[in-house]
Amino acid sequence: MMSNWETFLSPYNQAVEELKVKLKGLRDQYQRSSNHTPIEFVTGRVKPVTSILEKAKRKGIALDRLTEEMQDIAGIRIVCQFVNDIDTIVELITSRTDFTIKESRDYIKQKKDSGYRSYHMVISYPVHTIDGRKEVLVEVQIRTMAMNFWATIEHSLNYKYSGEIPDNIKQRLQRAAEAAFRLDEEMSKIKGEVREAQQIIIRNREESRRTN
Repeated sequence: MMSNWETFLSPYNQAVEELKVKLKGLRDQYQRSSNHTPIEFVTGRVKPVTSILEKAKRKGIALDRLTEEMQDIAGIRIVCQFVNDIDTIVELITSRTDFTIKESRDYIKQKKDSGYRSYHMVISYPVHTIDGRKEVLVEVQIRTMAMNFWATIEHSLNYKYSGEIPDNIKQRLQRAAEAAFRLDEEMSKIKGEVREAQQIIIRNREESRRTN
């Protein structure tokens, strides 16, 4: 079926590049304002053909059903500083009208057994090609920097051990995941306390000006 992978993957590459531009533009708008910027950085990728074929074989997906049944051929990752930034980003994405959300999976409230945490959304993104409009599925992952660091290491270990990570390392990874999440929670609390302190300082300055 797939005699020309380049043609098949072209709309996915286009979707990734367009979404990266849009999301980075959103981040830039926040950076130019006085508001906290929920997006730290954005990355994107299209699965290599070898990875597509491996997953199709593992999941029993026919090659002529890839467009409908493989949701992560195209992927966007949005990384933020704080856990509560994730809710802000989810709201921003949900409110957009230039694509449709097909599915959401909250692996933060319901972490995976491995310890993995992230918020996943599958969107249907319209790409305009010379053959007309084409809807492609894109998986969007939203996570903190701590979650991203853990997931990167876990992914590398999965590759090294061909998906069969030794039990003792799995246990250490689970403990590391919990430590990373506690760090996220603590940093969120600190951010809140710093914000409260800043507001008190501003109020005190305003009162001081009025009385002088």
